[in-house]
Amino acid sequence: MVERVRDEREAANAMNGPCLIGGVGDAAEHVEGEKDAIERDERQQEEEVKRSWSEIRLAIEELSVVEHGRGGGKQLVSSPPPPPTLPFLALSHLLLQVLDKIGPTMAVLRLDVKRNIEKLQELYLLDPSKYSTLEEILEKEMEEGTARKLDSCARAILWLTRSMDFTIALLQRLEEGSDQQSFAQLVEAAYLATLKPWHGWISSAAYKIAMKLMPDRKMFVSLLIGKCQDCAALKEDIGKLAKLLQPFLDNTHDMMVGSSTDH
Repeated sequence: MVERVRDEREAANAMNGPCLIGGVGDAAEHVEGEKDAIERDERQQEEEVKRSWSEIRLAIEELSVVEHGRGGGKQLVSSPPPPPTLPFLALSHLLLQVLDKIGPTMAVLRLDVKRNIEKLQELYLLDPSKYSTLEEILEKEMEEGTARKLDSCARAILWLTRSMDFTIALLQRLEEGSDQQSFAQLVEAAYLATLKPWHGWISSAAYKIAMKLMPDRKMFVSLLIGKCQDCAALKEDIGKLAKLLQPFLDNTHDMMVGSSTDH
């Protein structure tokens, strides 16, 4: 009798005690683990897709994040917020990749862009929260009286912006121009409209030499197109990029003019 009661009690404990609770806990952990695994797989797939994107599509993604952070253009009534530093650096890095596709003819401009990126990045990394916007970097140098110096971050911002002006002007001409125009003609038109007014004779002479070694238009387009893309998709992406990038550049130029460093 005593043994039967004890057996019944143990059976009840087995059904209602720690074993059942532990089973529920294990099941919950299993479900959570599967959820984490699915999220990791989704992130990996997203990264793989992005690796197949062209530099243009990556720039669109970067600017879309900036636009979303600004409220999707709803703040146009008031003055736009200052350009954020990190997306500006990311766009500058993408600019380098586009210049690489043009080839060694852009070596002088590429080196200038690279140096300016490194200069700006070095200051930003000293205190990312303090220098989260380009305006904060400008204000720092204006207070120190160094904004107009040749090695200042203010000049780095200015020339990176001008270089992006050149890039978007070139891409728009590539999208809109006649197929009869050579790539060298497109580059020359973009250069005259953006960088030429600010270049001295040394830079202009270097550009003239570079013009003789430009790749052909078809080759450049093939280098710009990402995986699983075609010319129609590239043209559409260029239009999207121009729509997003131009206000960003205009905002940066306005900031530079306001600080009297746009020279």
